[in-house]
Amino acid sequence: MKVGVDPSICEAHGVCMSILPEVFDLDDEEVLQIRDGELAEGEVERAERAVASCPMGALRLSR
Repeated sequence: MKVGVDPSICEAHGVCMSILPEVFDLDDEEVLQIRDGELAEGEVERAERAVASCPMGALRLSR
């Protein structure tokens, strides 16, 4: 499973980073960056919580 972001609606509130900092980060320009690749088994539940918690609905999960 992978997580993605729609950069056109992400406002970098940082909720996802607080839930799953191993996957989400902000670059120097405050743009959300996502680690490329498959989520580890232990990250999937937190990724689902991050997607559900995004105030802008900018995150999505895909297989």
